[in-house]
Amino acid sequence: MRRLRSQSWFGGLGKDAFIHRSWMKNNGLPDDAFDGRPVIGICNTFSELTPCHIHFRGLIEHVKAGILEAGGIPVQFPVFSCGESNLRPTAMLFRNLASMDVEEAIRGNPIDGVVLMAGCDKTTPSLLMGAASCDLPAIVVSGGPMLNGQYRGRTIGSGTDVWKLSEDVRAGKMSPEEFAAAESAMSRSPGHCMTMGTASTMASMVEALGMSLAYNAAYPAVDAHRNRLARHTGRRIVTMVHEDLRPSAILTKDAFINAIRVAGAIGGSTNAVIHLIAIAGRVGVPLTLDDWDEFGRDVPTILDLMPSGRFLMEDFCYAGGLPAVMKEIAPLLRPNARTVSGCTMGEQIAGAENFNRDVIRPVSNPLTAQGGLAVLRGNLAPNGAIIKPSAATPSLMVHRGQAVVFETIEDFKARIDDPALPITETSIMVLKNCGPKGYPGMAEVGNMALPKKLLEKGVRDLVRISDARMSGTAFGTVILHVAPEAAIGGPLALVKDGDWIEVNVPERTLNLVVSDEELTRRRQEWRPPEPAMKGGYQSLYVERVLQADRGADLDFLVGCRGHDVPRESH
Repeated sequence: MRRLRSQSWFGGLGKDAFIHRSWMKNNGLPDDAFDGRPVIGICNTFSELTPCHIHFRGLIEHVKAGILEAGGIPVQFPVFSCGESNLRPTAMLFRNLASMDVEEAIRGNPIDGVVLMAGCDKTTPSLLMGAASCDLPAIVVSGGPMLNGQYRGRTIGSGTDVWKLSEDVRAGKMSPEEFAAAESAMSRSPGHCMTMGTASTMASMVEALGMSLAYNAAYPAVDAHRNRLARHTGRRIVTMVHEDLRPSAILTKDAFINAIRVAGAIGGSTNAVIHLIAIAGRVGVPLTLDDWDEFGRDVPTILDLMPSGRFLMEDFCYAGGLPAVMKEIAPLLRPNARTVSGCTMGEQIAGAENFNRDVIRPVSNPLTAQGGLAVLRGNLAPNGAIIKPSAATPSLMVHRGQAVVFETIEDFKARIDDPALPITETSIMVLKNCGPKGYPGMAEVGNMALPKKLLEKGVRDLVRISDARMSGTAFGTVILHVAPEAAIGGPLALVKDGDWIEVNVPERTLNLVVSDEELTRRRQEWRPPEPAMKGGYQSLYVERVLQADRGADLDFLVGCRGHDVPRESH
């Protein structure tokens, strides 16, 4: 047996070992807890301000039980919890901060391996990014989705139906009282969004990458299977420590290719692009927007799940979960990619079954023939922009329209329902200064609500372009992540009302129909916006954040720094 990392703290008869063991014993740990057993950290993102994780106290008890059963010592520690629903100005601003917390907590403490307790949108990438930069054995347990929403005899989905119901209220089709009644009907159990939003997408990405046990993505938070999976995960991480199976052995290029293709098959959130690029950056795997276009372009969306389709995560789970989807698209996958389970991905999905072909469709009858995220480029987005075709209006995939420009999200909110706003059903809405530096944090405001006067006419979609993100639960013909962003003088900053814009998703182009000479003149007049806040973390973020096409990580966090601690404290 190799000497475990934790023995650098707890092994031997020296003064330092005495101190470390003595203080830990006040928790009731016996002498033999320090005899060389693996010490397993449980990275806990529980917070009462993160409703998706409200059940983590109970779930962690099952992880602990599994660790103890396998001969390990469980130690729980808290990290920053990026709760999507409450955190302002946007949880994305704090994803990188949370990853720093995770990385330093893992490296600085006497642990041999770690279980990452994730769930809400940004918690999954932040935990994976931090763990990847340390490269100790790590495995993920997701919190699981809520039960299906139930409202007046019909199923409703978190986020997706919020946007629909909100527009119905603004269009006069739904009363405020009915809207209020839907609140309690939508969120009726612990867990994260039960649509294919960012939380469900990233739980699926974790499983597709091989960083969790099979079926992690879809079991509802309140299903007993979730607790059993947590217990098996606790057992497995102890074995992984003995095997020295680290993220660097699992998070390979093949693993990321599998994840990209799975994202297309499930109609995954556009946010997966930024998060996977950032995670890859932490392990030194080159991953770009070109990879998303190359490996995701011809993948059919076969999961009929909101916002692209009809069903919800509970239905997905009992139809066979992610292994059933992966088996359907097995010819597109890299089967030899390793997983934390100890087997290859091909072996992991070999026995999967599809129990409901309405929910998980065969490849021969997809929801969308080409469901992968599309990467657009042109003079409006030299470094790329993305769109989710499976959630867009087919008739708008090729479109030419005049820009209606909003300089900030506050400008948008102030003017969108102004009856005098010069906007028609052929217009293209453009939102600026909502990218990584401009917001800051690249908020989920790209799926701009349509003006009331068009909603009242029955219009339900327009082409919308911004340097922002949108919720994974959202839908529409929304072009996002325009890079470079407006706040640093990207071409988006130069768009004016009335400019013609051409969108051609099949040809992957996005162009502003304005002469180079006119753009040069406008650039000379352009001035950068004032930062929303000066000093503190926001200033550090704005100074060092990378653009969307590079994962919006902080430049000094990219790469793996390992788990060695160069100096001791005593």
